[in-house]
Amino acid sequence: MNNQLQDIKWSENVILADADYIDKVAFNLSVNFERMLERQIPKADLARWIDCVALDGGMRHGEHETLVALIHKKTKTQLNNFAPSNYEEELNGKAFKDQLGEFVINAYPIEDIAGAEEYFCDALALILEQKDVKRVMVIPNAEDDYIYNKVRTILNRVDDDDKRITVFAMQPMPGGNFRQEILGYSIMAALGIRGEEINNQ
Repeated sequence: MNNQLQDIKWSENVILADADYIDKVAFNLSVNFERMLERQIPKADLARWIDCVALDGGMRHGEHETLVALIHKKTKTQLNNFAPSNYEEELNGKAFKDQLGEFVINAYPIEDIAGAEEYFCDALALILEQKDVKRVMVIPNAEDDYIYNKVRTILNRVDDDDKRITVFAMQPMPGGNFRQEILGYSIMAALGIRGEEINNQ
């Protein structure tokens, strides 16, 4: 793992996401809301989702620089429920710029499926060690108690008051030394699902 992440240029803001997990959440939300709203739900806009996560993580308009690290199983070559989607051709090493600054996307395939949890946690620990990183937004597979508890343990060991850490999950989780946000809101926004649509049902 460290070979892939050791040599990268760190940004002040980092979004670390289990890409296979967010893809699954987007799929489940699409299926449920297509049934509820009786309309087709398009693929989630990845840039819009990243913006929503950044805003939920406390970022505001300005010339910020953010690294987006997408960790995925090597057998998955793309996100099935987001656009753009192909890791190698459309996402890895690409960047976009908007009112929140520049976002640089890197995709990290995991060889060993059994080691996926360790990889994610090792990546998180490595990010937290970086003095230049001030804001971390973490999207683990929080539905897996083992992974969530490991992430929480790592975050509770952070002894750096300058770091603002936000964990995203589908529901409020047992807390710790970090802020929490509901993951579903950012993915719903990226899917184009509006609050007023739901309220009208």
